[in-house]
Amino acid sequence: MKTVSMTAIASAILISFSTSAFSASSGTSSGSSGASTTTASPKKLNCKRNQVIITVRGKKKCSVKKADNISDNELYNQAVALAKDGEYEWALKLLSEIQDQNKPEVLNYTGYSHRKAGRLETAVGYYRKALAIDPNFVLAREYLGEGYAAAGFIELAKVELNEIANRCGTHCTEYQELKKVIAE
Repeated sequence: MKTVSMTAIASAILISFSTSAFSASSGTSSGSSGASTTTASPKKLNCKRNQVIITVRGKKKCSVKKADNISDNELYNQAVALAKDGEYEWALKLLSEIQDQNKPEVLNYTGYSHRKAGRLETAVGYYRKALAIDPNFVLAREYLGEGYAAAGFIELAKVELNEIANRCGTHCTEYQELKKVIAE
C-alpha cells in the first residue's frame, strides 16, 4: 500500500462532499470514456515516444505529431490506448497536446494516467476538475473510487460507488467495476 499524505486525505474527503453538492445542478450523463475501442496504440505499431499514428493513403504509420496531421479526438483516443497499455507518461504527453484541456474526458484520463503511474494526489485533482464540470461523469467516479480503494480509503471508494448507483444504477459497467475493486 502506498503512503498518501494528509493533504491527499483531506482532498479526498473534500471531493466526496463537494461533488455531491454539484450533482443537483446538472442533468447530463456521461457514462462512457468517449474513446474508440478500435484505435491502435502507438506502442503496438512500434512508434517512438515522440510519434503518433497517422493515416496516409489509407495506411497507418508512425509520424512525429504536427499541428495539422492529427485531430484532438484522435490524440485523445491514442492517449487512452497508451494508458490502457501501461504507457502512462506517453499518454500524458499526448493528452497535454489536446487543445481543450478542460474536457472532462481529457481530465479523467490525465487523472487515470497519473494514478496508474503512482501519483494519486495529482490524479485526485484531475478527477475533481472533471467532476466539477460534469458531476454525472461516472467513469471519472469509478476511477476516483479505484484510486481511493488502492490507497486504502474504502469508505471514500464506497461514497463514489453510491454516487455511481444514483446516476446509472447498479447494473452499469462503472458500478460493477468499482464494486469488484472494493471487494478485492
